[in-house]
Amino acid sequence: MMKIVLDCYGGDHSPEANVDGGLKALEAFPDLHLILTGDEASLRACLEGKKYDAARLEIVHAPEVIGCDERPIDAVRLKKESSMIKAVRMLRDSDEVAAMVSIGSTGALVTAALTRIGRIKGVIRPAFCPILPTMNGGLVGICDSGANVEVTPEHLRQFAIMASLYMENVYGVEKPRVALLNVGKEAEKGDEIRQKAYGLLSETSEINFVGNMESRDLLSGSYDIVVADGFSGNVLVKTTEGTALELLKKLKKDIYSRTIYKIGALLMKRMFMEEKEFMNYQNYGGSVLLGTEKTVVKGHGSSKATAVFHCIEQAYRMELSKLSSKIEDVIMKYEHYEY
Repeated sequence: MMKIVLDCYGGDHSPEANVDGGLKALEAFPDLHLILTGDEASLRACLEGKKYDAARLEIVHAPEVIGCDERPIDAVRLKKESSMIKAVRMLRDSDEVAAMVSIGSTGALVTAALTRIGRIKGVIRPAFCPILPTMNGGLVGICDSGANVEVTPEHLRQFAIMASLYMENVYGVEKPRVALLNVGKEAEKGDEIRQKAYGLLSETSEINFVGNMESRDLLSGSYDIVVADGFSGNVLVKTTEGTALELLKKLKKDIYSRTIYKIGALLMKRMFMEEKEFMNYQNYGGSVLLGTEKTVVKGHGSSKATAVFHCIEQAYRMELSKLSSKIEDVIMKYEHYEY
């Protein structure tokens, strides 16, 4: 039985979305045992009238909630009875708990993970790796996307190694194509960090490095992993998601602007629904935090039940693949100079 702890607060639709997503996961994975952290009365109210295997679900009372506007270090230190910190503590202290999922404060989660859980041996800095769909029906991972604003070339190499192992072992991508986010495709492009990283990535035999990538090519299907500093990666992901959402809004507005467009849209309704689902980030889970000793998955703050389910699915697959031990095996082959 695999135990995963689910922080049920901190999101726009919490706790209902967290609970419903958790119940979907219990139904999908017969060997999953789910632990919910949050206000017990509220969680039991969400469960009322719903069918689930009570033997595989438990609740740990945590009356406090960490808000996204709170200073992360203070929240982690002071809010010991919060749903997030109790989940982190269970993950750290119990050998039976394999992973944790949260859609709460990103800053608090990263701080808690680094100070309470720790890193895989050899990992300099853990990094977030969200997944987006590509135009050819594949997936692309962006690592890092928010955990490390400032990086060194060695950080970027480790991000590439961890993300490659993630895409290969969790999503079955054979020899994932790794690209370095840059201002141009030529090897000499970018600042000193990007130029040195290009050299390191080129000589790392455990990854399939294919060169630099410009941001406009993210969803082209030509790459499986994009390596970036946390600032650039975060901007890349949010810009791409925002553009997709705004295009959908414009398309809907244009369709309703003329009767002939409405008729055409009616005939193409199924196609439009498929495209909407394809671009819906709720279907792709969250950002896994690669490099921590135990599995941590961070979902969007606006996650609904479907997104929460996919976050749990990510954590479940990562544990099945024994990803952490595989990351350690490869990372330890390379020297590093800072911690």
